[in-house]
Amino acid sequence: MKSQKSTKARLYLRYPISSVYIYNGSTILHFLLGGIGIAIGYNFSTWAGYGVGLLYVGFALVEMYVLMPLTVCPNCVYYRAENSLCISGLNTLSRCIAKPGNPKDFPKRAQGFFCNNNLYMLALIAPLVAMIPAFFWNFSFILLAVFLGVMGLLLFRFFIVFPKIACIHCSAKHQCPQAEAMGVRNL
Repeated sequence: MKSQKSTKARLYLRYPISSVYIYNGSTILHFLLGGIGIAIGYNFSTWAGYGVGLLYVGFALVEMYVLMPLTVCPNCVYYRAENSLCISGLNTLSRCIAKPGNPKDFPKRAQGFFCNNNLYMLALIAPLVAMIPAFFWNFSFILLAVFLGVMGLLLFRFFIVFPKIACIHCSAKHQCPQAEAMGVRNL
């Protein structure tokens, strides 16, 4: 009987640009499709449809591309590492707009009701929840297709992007509560 060697995933100090594009492309597409789904689902009212759809897209983009670089990234190892590039690339933006934080505060991203992790999950799940009632008021096959597209992107993120492209190779996974929750710390 052969013994199998346990191989650990390679940690990236600088993610391949293709991984950064996959991560950000799926994120932005998720947010935009979510906003479109809300607008389509509630198009019986201009304010309800387009207003709430735009409000959602604005919230999601600000949460991801403003709050994260201001509050989470300064505490991450990628912020300090020279010539580094995290999966989102936000460490480079964070260096321009935020002062260095404390690496010991990085796990705080998952503490509290309005923590960054919860806001991020809200940004991912909110359009799906918002579209469900719209099926009863304003069903269309286009709305169904958008809903399935957003659901597909969410599943793609949970089952492919996080465990196989992003978190498994992250240099911060030993401090990150998300990596612990997903079970990729020891891989």
